[in-house]
Amino acid sequence: MNIHCNVMIIGGEGDLAFRKLYPALYNLDCENLLSESTKIIAFGRGKFSSSEFLEKVYTWIEKSEYTHSIQETTWLRFKERLVPFVGDATNADSYAALKDQLSDQEFVIYLSTPPSIFSPICQALDKAKLVREDTRIVVEKPLGESRSSFDQINNHVRAVFDERQIYRIDHYLGKETVQNLLALRFANVLFEPLWNRNYIDHVQITVAEQVGAGGRWPFYDQAGALRDMVQNHLLQLLCLVSMEPPAKNKPDFVRDEKLKVLRCLKPISAHDVNHVTVRGQYAAGNINQEAVVAYSQEADSATDKSSTESFVAIKAEIENSRWQDVPFYLRTGKRLRERYSEIVIQFKPVVHRLFDASAGRLTDNQLIIRLQPNEGIEMKLVNKVPGLTEQTRLQSVGLDLSFDAVFDEHRSPSAYERLLLDVIRSDQTLFMRSDELRAAWDWVDGIIDGWQSTAQSVSRYSAGSWGPSESVDLLANDRRRWFDYGEQ
Repeated sequence: MNIHCNVMIIGGEGDLAFRKLYPALYNLDCENLLSESTKIIAFGRGKFSSSEFLEKVYTWIEKSEYTHSIQETTWLRFKERLVPFVGDATNADSYAALKDQLSDQEFVIYLSTPPSIFSPICQALDKAKLVREDTRIVVEKPLGESRSSFDQINNHVRAVFDERQIYRIDHYLGKETVQNLLALRFANVLFEPLWNRNYIDHVQITVAEQVGAGGRWPFYDQAGALRDMVQNHLLQLLCLVSMEPPAKNKPDFVRDEKLKVLRCLKPISAHDVNHVTVRGQYAAGNINQEAVVAYSQEADSATDKSSTESFVAIKAEIENSRWQDVPFYLRTGKRLRERYSEIVIQFKPVVHRLFDASAGRLTDNQLIIRLQPNEGIEMKLVNKVPGLTEQTRLQSVGLDLSFDAVFDEHRSPSAYERLLLDVIRSDQTLFMRSDELRAAWDWVDGIIDGWQSTAQSVSRYSAGSWGPSESVDLLANDRRRWFDYGEQ
């Protein structure tokens, strides 16, 4: 059933709106998931005329990797939904004319703006009487740069909206493979009995990027990889991998279990921060045979010297009965050799080695969950090599479930399609609750404080590599190694 709901994007002429939000809403319209009465208000400052605005929306929909082709009938319908609106989002008077254009139905407000103006926008919305019981508000990261700054931003939003009305978005949670983690773990009897310290040796979570800081340099230099990626994306993936089975597949049941994981993370302080974390920053190098400049030489950089990390690796530990002594290795960085996101579950070796060394190197089982590119799941098993030789030969073989190959009849939606649809449906399962973010910031703040008090240096690594050599040592010290993309 389609819900009669309007969507207003504040910051509707911004990069995020054109690249992600309009294509996602168009694809929802293609799937007939928007009601006939739904309007999409693009609240901006009038940088484009109406015709220029529509032309740019069309261009970005056409560019989207999730849009096979633009259907003319759908575009004509979608174009009629779009309402370009010029005004000051922090001024309640700007919304007066807007109210006359909207029917009296449910309302989703998407703040595609810097958090610094969340407070005046929320106050203006409230003063204009656009905040009702059924109004939902979506807020994008970054939500603060520490626990205290998050609390300040959150308190401003909570002064106008109840917790049940706030949708804190993390686009990684909208990816099909991430959502499939719940099905993989809790809908298959095969995995859950093995999903613990008795059978799993360690877990690796990697989010690698080839791009540099680029046009985000001024923001990124204030944030760094830890705040930008670990505090949200990687910790959310860690939670989904390690949480206990929720009693029900309902929003607060799932989020309660994620919160428990965050509260069980072993704190990292100045005492051990140098032993369990690595900071890196890319130097000049080559990616895909193209020369790239160092981080401090990026076009938008404000200085030729910076100590901000563009790479971070962490050995995290969860102190509970399921995961005690099982390390979770987290790694993310810019200007790395490949762009990919992946979770590797490394199982322990078999207890009794039935085959001797002449059978070949016996590799331990792995479960590989690929988030991007080529979404899918692969299970590494040891198999006998076919043949009539007297000597048994063994080889590691992957049982590969490629989403594109198996579900070729189904279009894989973008993360923003799923998340926007969930907001319209009032489903908060894939959105972060405030207590989750507080717990995540508490853990990350401990690392930042440790770096500052020990003056931990930032190691340089060549663009196009897998990061600084110290990150290799982080695992080598535990007699383990990173499993890089395509090398498992």
